[in-house]
Amino acid sequence: MIKTTLSYKDAGVDIERGNELVDLIKPLAKKTHRPGVLSGLGGFGALFELPLDRYKNPVLVTSTDGVGTKLKLAIELNKHHTIGIDLVAMCANDIIVQGAEPLFFLDYYATSCLEIDKAQAIIQGIAEGCQLANMALVGGETAEMPGMYSKGDYDLAGFVVGVVEKQKLITGDQVAPGDVLIALASSGLHSNGYSLVRKVLEVGGHSLAQSFDGMTLGDILLTPTKVYVRSILNLLNALPVKAMAHITGGGIENIPRVLPSHTQAVLDATSWQIPNIFKWLAEEGNIPKEEMFVTFNCGIGMVICVARDNVNQAITILEESGEQAWIIGKIDYCNEEMPQVRIA
Repeated sequence: MIKTTLSYKDAGVDIERGNELVDLIKPLAKKTHRPGVLSGLGGFGALFELPLDRYKNPVLVTSTDGVGTKLKLAIELNKHHTIGIDLVAMCANDIIVQGAEPLFFLDYYATSCLEIDKAQAIIQGIAEGCQLANMALVGGETAEMPGMYSKGDYDLAGFVVGVVEKQKLITGDQVAPGDVLIALASSGLHSNGYSLVRKVLEVGGHSLAQSFDGMTLGDILLTPTKVYVRSILNLLNALPVKAMAHITGGGIENIPRVLPSHTQAVLDATSWQIPNIFKWLAEEGNIPKEEMFVTFNCGIGMVICVARDNVNQAITILEESGEQAWIIGKIDYCNEEMPQVRIA
């Protein structure tokens, strides 16, 4: 009898290899289970029960994302484990900024030809990311498409669903001049700007094996995206947060997305030390500072807006949760209707 899976196979995937992969995935997914999971891998759809005992007016929050051309470096270095953490982090960090607790995750993995060891490493990373975000890996889809992808190439996409009490949705409408902005340090480049990174490597003739800050350049560039979920949930359980911005594509320019009209985020450029990898990219690529700030996170993975009276407590909670947190700026009035960001 042919086994079916919660996807994790496609009609184009060899049945025997597809089943082998599913058997490897099942224990990884099981480690991520949390209350609410009603079904394991194997059905046409996953079942998850909303935690109505904890939410009176639950609102579901969803996001989907990928890892971009960081995949190219993983393929070149033949290191695929951490890329799964990136995938989860990019999705989970997007919904936590609205106050949503991540519940479950699904992935989409497409490749020219299914290689079991590579697929297992990728999904092992996805499972690890889900554990970091305290959410369940409930399924996914694996597709072999030799007509779409060259040999050895693959692509990833992730899908997350979370929940938040309707009255506790973080929309940014409470942000006001005088509020304080707190930064959380990034773990590196996270998953944005890698097309430019690869161009810098190509033009400069740099090797991924060359030494950099006690590691290889390749390992520095493959450092996985930080998952901020647990730290921010600790913060949300302790005090009101007015807005949060996940610093991804667009860099610092992401902050105005969560600000009301006629406000601006004023950032103190002297409040943090930009990590060496960003300085190296700027120098080797002759990249202007303005472009660096709109392409890369430059050491800032998340920005959190709180009332001035809550700043010290917020930083204490975040540091106790393992984050490097500091005051990076404040909210000011802006003559322009559209929210702005200014680095002073």
